[in-house]
Amino acid sequence: MNKIVEKEYFSENVVKLVIDAPRIAKARKPGHFVIVRVEKKGERIPLTIATADEARGTITLVIQTVGVTSSKLAALNVGDEILDVVGPLGQATHIENTGTVLACGGGVGVAPLLPIVEGFKKAGNKVITILAARTKELIILEEQMREFSDELVIMTDDGSYGKKGLVTDGMTEVIEREKVDLSVVIGPAIMMKFAALTTKKYDIPTIASLNTIMVDGTGMCGACRVTVGGRTKFVCIDGPEFDAHQVDFDEMLLRLNGYKEQEQKAYEEYTANLKK
Repeated sequence: MNKIVEKEYFSENVVKLVIDAPRIAKARKPGHFVIVRVEKKGERIPLTIATADEARGTITLVIQTVGVTSSKLAALNVGDEILDVVGPLGQATHIENTGTVLACGGGVGVAPLLPIVEGFKKAGNKVITILAARTKELIILEEQMREFSDELVIMTDDGSYGKKGLVTDGMTEVIEREKVDLSVVIGPAIMMKFAALTTKKYDIPTIASLNTIMVDGTGMCGACRVTVGGRTKFVCIDGPEFDAHQVDFDEMLLRLNGYKEQEQKAYEEYTANLKK
């Protein structure tokens, strides 16, 4: 089991957990994720590792409560233990000195973007980072991102912080004044779809970190399959990062919504039982 050593709320529905996991902390690289199971009969969910501290033997996960498992995980406190934390899984981000990198994070997608931004900055790149959310309260890890960004742009849908607009508005503004050599986008699938369409217009290579449904995380079940460049790929072993211009986001969105009814019913039952 893995003990929770720190807990912090970023907002009402977004929580940061620092977990004792020395072997994972030692092996983890930017882009890696873990599969988490809260209890014996619980489902497995993938969570990208936001940061790792090899000296302390800890990893940091950022969880948004959207269903039963994420709610149970977020409800745990310091000293509690998580039944299973398996990883690091997936392919690490390919980081090199490529020039100017435009890094775009939406919502909790900012968390897995942080080590990637750090990696590209330390590799000698100019890094321009865009953080996007619906409102000011949902912007996370701003100061940490500033540390490794040459420029930080904040976009909010309602204009409550930074500039008003979508992530694509911020991307277009940067691209039209800077020569961007690579873009990395992480966030909700719909955000990544339109971010990819934006960079494709300017012929900018773009990497997206996909957040598909996963079960075992080892390529055995096929639940995380996506179509990339007309071929079937498994996010857990081939990804989670792919050429965003080759990803069939429409198919991915359909698969992500495939269990919405069951997920909603399970969550309603869970919250109803909490009130008893």
